[in-house]
Amino acid sequence: MKDVAQVAGVSKATVSRVLNKARYVDPKTRQRVLKAASQLNYYQNVHARRLARGRSDLFGLVISEIANPFFPEVIRGFEAAALERGLEVLLCNTEYGPERIEAAVRKMIENKVRAAAVMTSVMDAAHISELASHQIATVLLDQECPKRFVSCIQIDYAGGATQAVDYLWELGHRRFAFVAGPGNIQSAQTLRRSVVEVLQRRHMPCQVREGNHRIDGGAAAAHRLLEESMLPTAVLCGNDLTAIGVMNALEGAHLRVPQDVSVVGFDDIYFAHLARPALTTIRIPREGLGWLSFEVLDKTLRSKQKKGALYTCETALVVRESTGPVKR
Repeated sequence: MKDVAQVAGVSKATVSRVLNKARYVDPKTRQRVLKAASQLNYYQNVHARRLARGRSDLFGLVISEIANPFFPEVIRGFEAAALERGLEVLLCNTEYGPERIEAAVRKMIENKVRAAAVMTSVMDAAHISELASHQIATVLLDQECPKRFVSCIQIDYAGGATQAVDYLWELGHRRFAFVAGPGNIQSAQTLRRSVVEVLQRRHMPCQVREGNHRIDGGAAAAHRLLEESMLPTAVLCGNDLTAIGVMNALEGAHLRVPQDVSVVGFDDIYFAHLARPALTTIRIPREGLGWLSFEVLDKTLRSKQKKGALYTCETALVVRESTGPVKR
């Protein structure tokens, strides 16, 4: 750092401020310092800086499954918000595994992250308490537990379910099925309850089958529905991958979507509009969800009491080609 200061003609303190992306540094000075650092091939010792400060420039992000198209857009939004403030992101992928979840929590604590967004609903209360005990601001997805250092974001599953059922009802559908996500995922069960409750208010029964949030699980659930004596005219699904699997299975059984059966997904992943037919779905603004997660954490850190709060992420019906009027 001393050499960089000499070449740039500034103090070591100024070099430190520039490299740590502090505000209120003259743009010309900043450029001169960065040019000197580049010429000298200088890199900061980030680990030493964390030890000296007792904290890092890291914000943690915990996701459930990197292969699920839902999460890359969440990552993009979260990372964009962090980079805008000169901060970095520590990403952990749990694959829903208890050991990997525990390892993710340990990694966040060991790296002294300022805050962590937990975008999975399978992390238990003990892990959340562990993060809070280390004064790591945390935001959770689909849990109702705001407290000190901990905030929550809830997806409006009830609103999305109502939009989907109302739309299908107007198309004349009266026989419904729902392919839910795994029983051990809280968000999947919340959506399941929402769909069933919306149909119960209309005095409509619903055939519920459980999938695995993947294409093969959707196909397997559809095959079980095809074994029933009364085929539903509309199938709602816990996510878009499930819906694509359902449509594949229906096509394999020589049934047409939407002429014979309408199919609705949930999430509106990028592949939804590429499906054939293009998938009608309930959109979750995933990049916006990532951005909101960062903003919630930033707000918690800036508050004196570090008090958490409850936030809602709205949904919207996106109508495409996989739904149509009930067959007469």
